[in-house]
Amino acid sequence: METQNKSQKRNKIIYWIFTLWMALGMVSTAGVQLLKNKDEIENFTSLGYPIYLMTIIGVWKILGVFAVLIPKYPLLKEWAYAGFFFVMSGAVISHVISDHNLGKILPGLLLLVLTIISWYFRPADRKIV
Repeated sequence: METQNKSQKRNKIIYWIFTLWMALGMVSTAGVQLLKNKDEIENFTSLGYPIYLMTIIGVWKILGVFAVLIPKYPLLKEWAYAGFFFVMSGAVISHVISDHNLGKILPGLLLLVLTIISWYFRPADRKIV
């Protein structure tokens, strides 16, 4: 029983560290997108995406962070995690296909990995049973 409690405590710590890191990354990149940062506009257009997509993705990232962090609503959390997975895997794939360097690929890859780890270690009360 004691080992199970230690494991649950460890998993909860891992969950919160990676979730807060993911949330910070999503909010900061959403801010850059919503403020139409010059470098981000160049990044988006170099991938062939329209600038208005920055607003859509930025708003959805912020809403997703709220969904993941608020208590309850496990179905909403699953949708948010799925959205983060699709957006970040799409970003990584887009950069790889466009022959961008590792410096452009790594931020999206990091957020993708943080999303997966956060989802995997989420506590039982944040899962659909």
